[in-house]
Amino acid sequence: MHVCKDDEVQVLQGTYKGREGKVAQVYRKKWVIHIERITREKINGSTVNVGIHPSKVVVTKLRFDKDRKLLIDHKAKGRNATDKDKGTKYTFEDTMQIVD
Repeated sequence: MHVCKDDEVQVLQGTYKGREGKVAQVYRKKWVIHIERITREKINGSTVNVGIHPSKVVVTKLRFDKDRKLLIDHKAKGRNATDKDKGTKYTFEDTMQIVD
């Protein structure tokens, strides 16, 4: 699942390991996200958000909108279809026919 703005995430690796917060910005081209409560202070005293790679975080709470809900429902439907047919790809008779 992709990280989107307003998702709540927890940092798994790096300097800010264990910190949690809400995603403020997502830069897909740079592979960077900014989390609200993770900032650092510059030399002139202003605070800036720290860029964190999305692979170093885990989503703890999703922000649902219409498109995201459809995506999750679509994935669940596909999983249910494969679970139903699981183990029934080949039967004993089919394998015997292939061997003969």
